[in-house]
Amino acid sequence: MELGLVGLGKMGGNMRERIRRAGHTVIGYDRNPDLADVQSLNELVDSLKGPRVVWVMVPAGAATQSTVDELSELLSPGDVLVDGGNSRWTDDEKHAEELAAKGIGFVDCGVSGGVWGLENGYALMYGGATEDVAKVQPIFDALKPEGEYGSVHAGKVGAGHFAKMVHNGIEYAMMQAYAEGWELLEKVDSVTDVREVFRSWQEGTVIRSWLLDLAVNALDDDEHLEKLRGFAADSGEGRWTVEAAIDNAVPLPAITASLFARFASRQDDSPQMKMIAALRNQFGGHAVENKK
Repeated sequence: MELGLVGLGKMGGNMRERIRRAGHTVIGYDRNPDLADVQSLNELVDSLKGPRVVWVMVPAGAATQSTVDELSELLSPGDVLVDGGNSRWTDDEKHAEELAAKGIGFVDCGVSGGVWGLENGYALMYGGATEDVAKVQPIFDALKPEGEYGSVHAGKVGAGHFAKMVHNGIEYAMMQAYAEGWELLEKVDSVTDVREVFRSWQEGTVIRSWLLDLAVNALDDDEHLEKLRGFAADSGEGRWTVEAAIDNAVPLPAITASLFARFASRQDDSPQMKMIAALRNQFGGHAVENKK
């Protein structure tokens, strides 16, 4: 099938390549003309046969809103717009309502996979009406990992981004646990090879995971993370998870504490945040702050 893809950065560019490898046609637009197949959203829409599917991969908030607004004037009844960025689920509900008034379908999709997704596939959580999801399904099938799992129609509009938000909240807490354990091991005199302790956990233990594998990769690159400053940003989804927990009276002590730990990293050079920063760089290509 044909897909219009808006936003060809670290995630979007690799997604375009994976979809093309699956045999589909992707016409991509990006503000950077060196990355784009077409030079405007108008040209992108005109290049697709109806009913069209256009997938948006731009930063959440104002950038997504302006892109949705522009596409709403270009797309036709029966077309579907997919927001695959990290938008807040409440924005999805507003976008779906605005587009539905023009007969345009809307699907929100949480995408996980970072810089590894091109080869490993992307975990996908999507929300929307069954008929709209069906129009996008070949693309979901191309992007997901091989095998039975890794993709889910999570529910109605907003469900995909809500599920991805909770996923990222869990990710915060898991990374924090590894970081705290790493700092404690580094602190004591009796443990002389912390990196190899982490490596030993990769097989046969209940805490083995892809994040643990990435932690070992980071320690192989910089055994004591001496090159990094102990600072880790938060993407917004950790905050939204905690806010949703408050709204629904659901206790999330581990996720909340991990979010607050990142705030603390902005005040001190935190050893734990060196590991958090290293992990975020490993799985998502997020920027790190090196020591000067």
